Amino acid sequence: MAMLRKGITESFGAAIHALNASHLTDGVIYRSKRMMLDTLGVGLLGTRTDVFNKAMQYSQMFASQERSSVWGNPQVALPPYYAAFVNGIAVHSMDFDDTWHPATHPSGALLPALLALAESLPRRPSGLDLLLAFNVGIEVQGRLLRFSREAYNIPERFHPPSVVGVMGSAAASAKLLALPPAQCSHALAIAASSAGAPLANAATQTKPLHVGNAARRGLEAARLAQLGLEGNPAILDLDRGFGVYYKDYSPAAMADCSSGDFRWMLEDQAVAVKRIPAHLGMHWVVDAALAARAKLEGGEVNFDLGRIRKLTLRVPQSKYIDCPFPATEHQARHSFQFNACSALLDNKVAVTSYSKANMGRPALKELLSKVTVETPEGNQASFDKMYCEVEVETEQGSTYLARCDTFYGHWRRPLSQEDLVDKFCTNASTVLCTEGVEGVVDAVENMERLRQSSTLTSYLTMTSSLQQHFYRSRIF
Repeated sequence: MAMLRKGITESFGAAIHALNASHLTDGVIYRSKRMMLDTLGVGLLGTRTDVFNKAMQYSQMFASQERSSVWGNPQVALPPYYAAFVNGIAVHSMDFDDTWHPATHPSGALLPALLALAESLPRRPSGLDLLLAFNVGIEVQGRLLRFSREAYNIPERFHPPSVVGVMGSAAASAKLLALPPAQCSHALAIAASSAGAPLANAATQTKPLHVGNAARRGLEAARLAQLGLEGNPAILDLDRGFGVYYKDYSPAAMADCSSGDFRWMLEDQAVAVKRIPAHLGMHWVVDAALAARAKLEGGEVNFDLGRIRKLTLRVPQSKYIDCPFPATEHQARHSFQFNACSALLDNKVAVTSYSKANMGRPALKELLSKVTVETPEGNQASFDKMYCEVEVETEQGSTYLARCDTFYGHWRRPLSQEDLVDKFCTNASTVLCTEGVEGVVDAVENMERLRQSSTLTSYLTMTSSLQQHFYRSRIF
């Protein structure tokens, strides 16, 4: 008798349930631990932002018997769903988190949900349990993104973490809860009804909520499925199901992980790790602007940025990252013009570049008024294929041109481990004490050997030297 072929949603539920630690490869473990460390660093830095503080104020109105930690805030614990929410917002509050291809921010919707859930379980998961669930959530996002060619380009309608992030959070949470296959499928179906956020809220304080909501709603979906709530068991199979988010939806079943056909997507496609807290497209224009400035310095006898007559940027077509005169830090993080001009003026772009003081400088405003943006037809709006050119024309008639095809930190030019750890330490040290920073690095590095994932969580709230004696014993 022939075996019945699984539906697409059913295949996902089966894979979420069946994947186990033996499927994790050295390459996937290495890449996912890098993603975790970077996510924790930008999340800790993000706990000191205005948007995080507003979300925290709101979330403290809710109470439950279960309480989970808020990163960088040892005096506050929240119901797990709201801890996932605020920590997810912190991760994306400065647009400093990792980016994948097809386009999404894969980690911010997962790690806050998993750490919040882990604290609420009667049996505390191990580090390996956490690592496996994280990779299941990454895999589900990667598979869903490849159901559409539209997803390969810089998005036009929906912010991707709000679409696939909530599904990844549901899958990862379902895995940590050890749900059976049917409930894993229902968790995806429930999460799909919380998916989708308009791209019009990019460059506003609401954009970080997309990641926070993905973390929270995915966790809620898994918990509801655990209680027996059901959704459409074919949610991924249908154009009127998950297909509503794409114009060219073409789903495919997930390979049976018990066969030799299964291979993690993270094995073949690494993520981009950002060096500046801004939309990923800004990294191309910043590197090109820095190279143009170096040529300008070398070519002008009396180097003076005030003598720039015209600044031309050649970038891909994308409306939401074309912001000529940004008025807020969130607009600035999504402005080709602002980031190119900041790089030219300061010979760098950093966290402080988006402060009110720096944004209000007369020299910056003057340079912004000289910018022209061109969108060459062959410059594709894809993080895998785009480029940026910066051309500086001086009053003396000289021209200096620089181009960036692949910035440092892109998956084609990944950050060294030393630079990635340095980024984490720089970000985390603004919040945690030295032992907390070192403890997180150590815990993530040894994640697959941690007996309890709570070891990591304890370091994430270690902001005072008064707490150090409590955490001196590391549990492996």
